[in-house]
Amino acid sequence: MKSLWAPWRYGYVSSPVKKGCVFCGIAGDPPELDRDNLVLARGARCLVVLNRYPYINGHMMIVPCRHVPDFSSASHEETCEMLEWVRTAEGVLRETMHCQGINGGWNLGSAGGAGIPGHLHIHVLPRWNGDTSFMSSVGGVRVLSQSLEQTWETLSPGFRRES
Repeated sequence: MKSLWAPWRYGYVSSPVKKGCVFCGIAGDPPELDRDNLVLARGARCLVVLNRYPYINGHMMIVPCRHVPDFSSASHEETCEMLEWVRTAEGVLRETMHCQGINGGWNLGSAGGAGIPGHLHIHVLPRWNGDTSFMSSVGGVRVLSQSLEQTWETLSPGFRRES
């Protein structure tokens, strides 16, 4: 058996399991915890937060602060703000990470692939030519070149200028 050492994960696996919706918890936390929670920006109705389990560096999510399961349950104001944050995220990713493309989307419900099925969120992922390798296709492993903290440091100034 091969081993992949990831000592930075110990903090996560040894932490007590939090009850309730993770997005609602982050939305309810004070802004002083934004760095710990990987919150890049707060709007009137939505958050921009780094994905704690990213597919690629810079993988972020736009999340309504209110617990809504899908777009049909979200208000007009929430959906408009979500798309404005997507627009801002695009600009920040291009400026700070110099990505060559962007993927985005959402998954509704468990059957739709949602990791957090009860709380609507939009994924925004920067992409570069050649950013996938044999590690993903053969080894089933993602290689991230930057820690979440470093990614937060890279992206957060761009959101402060935009908000």
